[in-house]
Amino acid sequence: MNVIDIETGFQEKIDKDIRIEPRDWMPDNYRQTLIRQIGQHAHSEIVGMLPEGNWITRAPSLKRKVALLAKIQDEAGHGLYLYSAAETLGADRDQMYEELHTGKAKYSSIFNYPTLTWADMGAVGWLVDGAAIQNQIPLCRCSYGPYGRAMVRICKEESFHQRQGYEIMLVLCQGTPVQKAMAQDALNRFWWPSLMMFGPPDDVSTHTAQSKRWGIKRFTNDELRQRFVDMIVPQAAHLGITIPDPDIKWNEERQHYDYGQINWDEFWQVVKGNGPCNKERMEARVKAWEDGAWVREAATAYASKHTNVSNQKSQAV
Repeated sequence: MNVIDIETGFQEKIDKDIRIEPRDWMPDNYRQTLIRQIGQHAHSEIVGMLPEGNWITRAPSLKRKVALLAKIQDEAGHGLYLYSAAETLGADRDQMYEELHTGKAKYSSIFNYPTLTWADMGAVGWLVDGAAIQNQIPLCRCSYGPYGRAMVRICKEESFHQRQGYEIMLVLCQGTPVQKAMAQDALNRFWWPSLMMFGPPDDVSTHTAQSKRWGIKRFTNDELRQRFVDMIVPQAAHLGITIPDPDIKWNEERQHYDYGQINWDEFWQVVKGNGPCNKERMEARVKAWEDGAWVREAATAYASKHTNVSNQKSQAV
């Protein structure tokens, strides 16, 4: 069988919704696209712990503290699932960390914005995790098996995070005028960065078309962004706070909400490392990596010793 026949068979499997597994043949570009996307996703989960970790010691009650700790723990688990999925493609986890720390690998731009008040924990859960759900539910049907299966559990937990965030916003909006103003302020600051989470518009996206052909993605960036807007606008109305976009209006012909122009210059500046907290986030991650070196060394030494003992016992038998 020649290369053309192999490639044709690969695409036919995808077109029939037959999943590609780690031992199956796949084009190098398919493999590298998945490693890049899964890596960015994993990095986003890990870096995304930082703006929330900022509020663990300042949560307004023990109940809120416990819920926030559980959410951050979930995100750490998501990162581990995803790094493991990338390893099935031949990626090296330590190299992925190094690429994150040196700025070669990217993560979601939203995590380079500060969390200034407790209301931001509500906005992050409601908006950021809400956007993540829109993006990630279709990934449960990703053509690459390990990624799609990992996303099933991740999406269940992200749905809980989104509801938790919305509940925080609801309590604030039903509280004092000062609390409601905090919720409005958080929405004002996180609305536009949340829309940017879906990536650049379709006419400039360099990966979307091919990823759709390969069954990695099911929808374009703009399609997912529209779904998010259609979901959030009625929820904001229920909360009694206002989307910070004067162009938001229902379009009867399209059966969707219209929305204003996104500042893509800001998006690209953040992606390039010039956002409000880019430097702070990477310093925190690098410090955590360096401070944890002794744990990795001890674990490696223990594993090596355990392997040697097991080999000696096997030889004795």
